[in-house]
Parts: sequence; C-alpha cells; structure tokens
Amino acid sequence: MSNYANFQVGEKFPLPIKNQQDGGLFQIDANGCIFILQLSRHDVIAAEAFRTGKMELALYEQDGLLFFLYQIDGIFKEGWGDAPFSLCGVKPELLPTEKSMADTTLHLYLVDTTLQVLLAQRDVPIPADFMAILHKHVAAQKAATLDEAALRLAVQTIWAQKSPPQMREAASAVIEVPLSIPVPPSKQKLN
Repeated sequence: MSNYANFQVGEKFPLPIKNQQDGGLFQIDANGCIFILQLSRHDVIAAEAFRTGKMELALYEQDGLLFFLYQIDGIFKEGWGDAPFSLCGVKPELLPTEKSMADTTLHLYLVDTTLQVLLAQRDVPIPADFMAILHKHVAAQKAATLDEAALRLAVQTIWAQKSPPQMREAASAVIEVPLSIPVPPSKQKLN
C-alpha cells in the first residue's frame, strides 16, 4: 500500500525530518503509520536489535492527546520513550485517508541523526484495538487540529504530570513484538 516499504537500508532517509535530535517520531499520513527512531549514538547491535529484537509499543491517551510509547530491547537498557501524535505538521495533501487508515502495518525506521542514513527497518502488524484508537485520534484531529503552540503546551503539561513508564502503566493498547530472528535458508528444514 505505502511507499514506506521501498526505503533502502544504508541510504539517505528519504523523508524530511524537522526535529533533528535523538528520539522518536510517530506519524500517520496518506501512506499509513510510521515510527522513526533517531539516534546519534548507535552500533551494529542497536541496528540488529531494532530489526529483529523484542519490542513493546503502546498508546496512551490523556486530555484528547495521544502518545506513542516504545521500549526496544538492545537499544534502551531500561525505560520507555514517547512520541506525541499530531496532524498539525502534516501537509493537507498528505493527511491520512480512508485507504491509508485501512493499512494495518506499522512501518518502523531507525535513522542516524547525524548522517540521516536509514540503519534498519521493520514492519509490525497493528492489532484491531490499537488501530481503533488510531482511527479515533485521526478523526478527532482532522475535525479540530491544535496549532503547534497549543500542542506543545498541552504535551509539556502532560509530561510534567506523567513519565513514559507511568504512561505505559495506563496505556489504552499494547503491541508486544516478539524476537524475530530469521532462519537462514541453509538451516531451514526441507519438506
């Protein structure tokens, strides 16, 4: 469905990223759902952990806002990261559509913040309960999008009240992504 599957590891990341610092960005647009994790300090182990390691992803809702929460074994020793969701920075022609909201794949990308190079990518299926919350927030934000200043203030207010681990405890939906190490063809059992 989306163009996101055509990105190449080791090449310059093709999407523009306004905020060039370590952290996560969660977006839903005309191509579907995307999560970008930017790191300035990483190694081969981090890229492999992102590509095949165990992850936990969650959604937290408060005061009409949605936070995408993430914990990735092998990259973060402990704790959770969070990425507030907003349509305020999405161009009108790239807003989510009925077709893009029917795509139940979450596209995950690990990007080097310094070189803007794609280090790893992974697709994760989105369960129905998780998708229902995304639909609800997309519809609400399309109906009444906050401007950037109001969004920033609302997000900072919530951050002052709750840490990402506290948000995770009160999450509305969770995706547990298991360890996924592909078996090389030479090791696969032939039928």
